[in-house]
Amino acid sequence: MSAGGETTSAVPAAEADGRLPGGSASGASSASSASFASSGSAAAGPAGAAGRHEHSGEGRAWRRRIALVAAPLLMAAAALYGLTTGAVGIPARELYAALAGSGDSAYEQILWNLRIPRVAIGALVGMCLAIAGCLLQGVMRNPLADPGLIGVSSGAGLAAIVIMIIFPQLMPLVPLAAFAGAIGAVFVTYSLAWKGGASAMRLVLSGVAINALIGAVTSAIMLLYSERVQAVLPWLIGGLGGRSWKHLEMMLPYAIVGLALAAFAIKPANVMLLGDDTAKLLGHPVEASRLFLVAVATLLAGTAVSVAGLLGFVGLVVPHIARMIVGTNYAYFLPVSAFGGAFLTVLADTAARSWFDPIELPVGILLAFLGAPFFLYLLRKGGIRSGQPA
Repeated sequence: MSAGGETTSAVPAAEADGRLPGGSASGASSASSASFASSGSAAAGPAGAAGRHEHSGEGRAWRRRIALVAAPLLMAAAALYGLTTGAVGIPARELYAALAGSGDSAYEQILWNLRIPRVAIGALVGMCLAIAGCLLQGVMRNPLADPGLIGVSSGAGLAAIVIMIIFPQLMPLVPLAAFAGAIGAVFVTYSLAWKGGASAMRLVLSGVAINALIGAVTSAIMLLYSERVQAVLPWLIGGLGGRSWKHLEMMLPYAIVGLALAAFAIKPANVMLLGDDTAKLLGHPVEASRLFLVAVATLLAGTAVSVAGLLGFVGLVVPHIARMIVGTNYAYFLPVSAFGGAFLTVLADTAARSWFDPIELPVGILLAFLGAPFFLYLLRKGGIRSGQPA
């Protein structure tokens, strides 16, 4: 068979193994050369490539199945750990009795008033941030994209700071104000990026400009009211301390709607990975899909930020880990990332409030300590790359 035959058979094998970015011409050429060299003859090339493709495809399928089972189990284990661990440890036998309402009254009070709402909020926040990161990294084809890139974090932060510092009498409205600020900032970002459409590049540049502007306004407010800044710092760092049933009730409807819409985002997200030009050739409504995906990501991220503050790295690191395990097919990538985000947030929050007793460390600090070194490790190892269809 000719060298051209080798190219067409080798490219899918390399893509299935996650090494080629969408089968580019240069990638196809290198894959063909590697296949020819390993086989030793042109005739043996197609058979060797087919064998590697089948082997890598089976390996990817097994990893996906294992991940789809393991991710929710890890989340459940983190939730169980969060319910039993803290300043007052709760034995497993007492946990079940307290959940059933037949255990020690002190344990029941701790569980139902403190730990259950906090663990539930942590799981929802982690899911929302991770899914938002997945969608934004795909739609922008940018491995560094996260909810903060399009103004979600800065908009929510500005709104919260205005309430906390300038209008402290309206403190109960901080979550709603933060949510409105996040939505408003993204709306402005998207409007500025629109010019007969909103390309990924214009969205990124517009987001950078809006973040800089909002950052300047935020700094000015904090400088003018420096004596009140202390009350704002815990929210800016991000944490789940003091969260209760009222916070869960506030975020739950938005989280449910966002998670449901995320299920409908799987198909357009996969198509958008092909790039705008290819998606248009396939007849896909690119601008409508981009707007839908950004809107879903904004809803999810705004919901999380409104309750937990400016948590970082969940929407950035978790999608990378999930992509390394299951690839970029959103049918697997999205649910694994969601459960992974819930697992990481609940586990980190439990560690932050129990490992440093008598101090309760804001979970945002611990996530930064864990996330930054791991992200640098991925960068050094070459594990950070934009998503491609798999």
